[in-house]
Amino acid sequence: MSESASVQQPSANPTQTNPNKALWEKGDFTRIAETMRESGAELVADLGVTKGLNVLDLGCGDGTTAIPAAKLGANVTGVDIARNLVEAGNKRAQKEGLTNCTFQEGDATDLKELKDNSYDLVVSIFGAMFAPKPNDVAKEMVRVTRQGGRIVMGNWIPGDPTLVAQILKISSAYTPPPPEGFISPMLWGVESNVIERFGNAGIPKENISFVRDTYTFIAPFSPIELVTRFKDFYGPTMNAFDAAEKNGKAVELQKELEELFTSQNKSGGENTTSIPATFLRVTVQC
Repeated sequence: MSESASVQQPSANPTQTNPNKALWEKGDFTRIAETMRESGAELVADLGVTKGLNVLDLGCGDGTTAIPAAKLGANVTGVDIARNLVEAGNKRAQKEGLTNCTFQEGDATDLKELKDNSYDLVVSIFGAMFAPKPNDVAKEMVRVTRQGGRIVMGNWIPGDPTLVAQILKISSAYTPPPPEGFISPMLWGVESNVIERFGNAGIPKENISFVRDTYTFIAPFSPIELVTRFKDFYGPTMNAFDAAEKNGKAVELQKELEELFTSQNKSGGENTTSIPATFLRVTVQC
C-alpha cells in the first residue's frame, strides 16, 4: 500500500465541510512544530531573505519558517487552512513583537484573498503538498508570485528511507484505502510531477531546480516521547491510530513507530532526539 492512505482526509461532517481543514485541525501540530524550529530557521537563512521582501508562507502552520523570515526583516503573510494554527502563529508573532508577520486562514487551492503578483518569495515547507488539487495549488502559487520572484517548496519523498516518509508508509498499512480520485501528497516529492504541475501553470522546466535537503527533528526528550506526540497531535498519525484501534492493531502500530524513531535517532542519548529526514527542495523561478 502506498503512503497516500495514511494522509487520507476524513469524511466531512455537517459542521466541517472541508475535509482537509478537518485533518489539520484534528490535532495540535504546534506540538510537532516545536521540534522543527531549528531546521526551519536554518532553511530560511539559506533563502536569501532580506529586509522589505514580500514573503508568502503557504501552509505555514504556526510559523516555523514564517517567523524566522520576519526576523530577517521580510514582510510575511502566513496562510494556513487550520484555524488553530493561524491563531497560534499570530500569538507567536505578537509574543516576538513582529509587526511585519501576520497569519490568516486560506486554502492553497484557491488563494482568493491574495492578489496577483503580490510576493517576491512564496515558501511552502511541507504545507501546500498536503492540499488536494495539486495543479490548482501550483497555479495559485505562480499567480501570486511577481515576475522575477521565486517559489520554494519542501516536499517529502515517497519511499524515502528517512523518518517522515516511513511514518506515512507505516501508518498507511493500518488505514483504509483512500477514496477514489485521491491524489497522494507524496507525489509532490517526485520531480517529474513537480515539473508537470508547474508546467501547467506556465513555468518552463528549465526554471525549476531540485536538491535533496535534510530537515532534522530535534527535541529535549526521547524518541518514544516524540512518537507519543505524533500519535496524539499529528492528524495523519491520529487517523492511523483511530483505524488501528478499531482493528485491534494499535499496539503493533505503536511498536513499529517506536522502532523507527529509535533506530533513526542520531542524538547519541536515549533521552534526547535528533532525527534527520530527507526532503525534496524545489525552487521555481517565475
